[in-house]
Amino acid sequence: MIDFKKIPIFGMLDTSDLEEVKPYLIPAKFKKKESIFSEGDSSDWLYVVIKGKVKITKLSQSGREIILEIISPMDFFGGVAVMRGFPYPANAVAMDDAELLKISRSSLMRILDRFPNLMYCMAMNIGDRIKGSHEALKNIAVEKVESRIASMLIKLADKAGTKTDGAVVIDMKLTKQDLAEMVGTTVETSIRTMSKFKKLGIVSEKGGSITIKDINKLKALCG
Repeated sequence: MIDFKKIPIFGMLDTSDLEEVKPYLIPAKFKKKESIFSEGDSSDWLYVVIKGKVKITKLSQSGREIILEIISPMDFFGGVAVMRGFPYPANAVAMDDAELLKISRSSLMRILDRFPNLMYCMAMNIGDRIKGSHEALKNIAVEKVESRIASMLIKLADKAGTKTDGAVVIDMKLTKQDLAEMVGTTVETSIRTMSKFKKLGIVSEKGGSITIKDINKLKALCG
């Protein structure tokens, strides 16, 4: 049973308003590594993640995939393109088996016209997303890999971190490939950097889960 109140863009709606919105939300499932949309595709749908994770990516000039953002459950994506009516500016790929809800552009416009407060909520969220993507690309261009990985771990800790005994556990499974794609480097460099962080006692890993043991040391590495 989906708790629609936990979806930020719908959180301000009361129960009767949510009942009015629900018929516009269409369930969709994607397998791990399956493409949801590609850069340049027509922006026909806005998506909300219910279960699993989705990565938003672009290709660098050298052809390397760069992860701009990871979308966690209850977050939406595709909003900028859908609201403005231009093609999707990046790729969206399921990182694991994912359950989504999708809203067509025409339905979204109808909902926003009916509930104008949702427009403000979406605009604020989209603004933060654009800023985050811009900073990610800027860091890839000017920061050293060590600083980029440290910054990314802090960002993930803020978004999906759980504090446990003075440490922060990042509540999502991430491979070295994922980390490499998020900071625009090679898997080998990602492995080498994480090994260094572990030797310094800054992080630990178990079963694909990363624990930040010393957040202050990690912040110091961000430069």
